[in-house]
Amino acid sequence: MTDTNLNISVLGCGSWGGTVAQMLAETGYPVTVWHKFPDELAEMQATRRHPFISDLTFDSKIEFTGDLGTAVTGFDYIIVAVPSHIVRAIMGEIRSLVDPEAVIVNLAKGVENDSLLTMSAVIRDAGGIEARQVVTVYGPSHAEEVARRVPTTLVAAGSDLAVAAQVQRIFSNPRMRVYTNDDILGVELGGSLKNVIAIAAGICDGIGYGDNTKAALLTRGITEMTRLGTKMGASPETFAGLSGIGDLIVTCLSRHSRNRHVGEEIGRGRSLDEILSKMKMVAEGVKTATSVHQLREKYAVEMPISEAIYKVLFAGLNPEVAVRNLMTRDLKHESDFIV
Repeated sequence: MTDTNLNISVLGCGSWGGTVAQMLAETGYPVTVWHKFPDELAEMQATRRHPFISDLTFDSKIEFTGDLGTAVTGFDYIIVAVPSHIVRAIMGEIRSLVDPEAVIVNLAKGVENDSLLTMSAVIRDAGGIEARQVVTVYGPSHAEEVARRVPTTLVAAGSDLAVAAQVQRIFSNPRMRVYTNDDILGVELGGSLKNVIAIAAGICDGIGYGDNTKAALLTRGITEMTRLGTKMGASPETFAGLSGIGDLIVTCLSRHSRNRHVGEEIGRGRSLDEILSKMKMVAEGVKTATSVHQLREKYAVEMPISEAIYKVLFAGLNPEVAVRNLMTRDLKHESDFIV
């Protein structure tokens, strides 16, 4: 039963934020959407269509605003759907405006450079939010498919499972099944680290490698993700779930994946600066690659694929040389999984 008395706001109307806002409105919830860019906001208000997702038409009940205070004051649920690198700034701006009992739902994926905090930790730090109030919703869910009402599954993770279950109920509908998990660290690491592996998958596609290479990359990639996550205190089982192997599969294989696209173009010989200058949406894996490099050094974890991608992106390593280096590393037993 939909509780239409709940007030829900969505901060950020990019592809995923806009899709989630429309999904919630269709379920029957009143939704207010804040968007940073005035021209795009005006276009969406006038046309009721999303500028980047052709299948996304907005319900007439969705209210748009360009005023951040209007979008957070008095709301029960505030959904953060902005790119990861501006989450801190947004939470700092609204710190004094958020209701003390409001639930913050994080959709942003990434690990903040230098601080090495996941997005829920950034939200708590910058926004003065208690851990129990933050729920992260991740999973294999390209906006383009959710907008077409393709059956999809997500996981709502939080330190307080009762609060996570509230978000689970709000996000669930006949086409969206949501599970809960109290390992929010593992869920966030899985949903963030996979973007780096997706760049690697794209590079393989751009060079012209085949299914054998992609299968090996995904298998060894989830090993790296689990190895780091476990060292940081996450549960290894989480990486076998929706935000781990599930999100890894969809991001590495889909034509909708922005991170895979970046890798594919690099594999074809284009420079990172050239690729990013032509993209309308953010590929989170580029910034996350730096954070993973920093985490690998901090925790002394072996992550050869992720480190190779960091060097390709930022140190001029030739992608084909990177692959050759990976293939000629010292041989070892496959079960050398976590340590």
